[in-house]
Amino acid sequence: MVKMWAKTIKDEKITRSIIFETPEKYTSSNFFQYMTAICQIFDVPTPVVLKYHTANFEQFNICKFVKRDFVETTDFDILVIENAQ
Repeated sequence: MVKMWAKTIKDEKITRSIIFETPEKYTSSNFFQYMTAICQIFDVPTPVVLKYHTANFEQFNICKFVKRDFVETTDFDILVIENAQ
């Protein structure tokens, strides 16, 4: 089971927060699909997901996307994904 806490942060305050869950087992190859689903729920653009994003999530249970990780403009400073299990 995959369980992730996603939150957007603007000026050091949480502006959106959800717990994303899916019954399938976590795989790094599906990380982009998890991000796409989370961003659709938030109605924000999907960031560019690089290997170090996936590696940070797997090693440290947290991954941060800053403004430069997005092609489109965003209304927040950071998108944080944490392992919620």
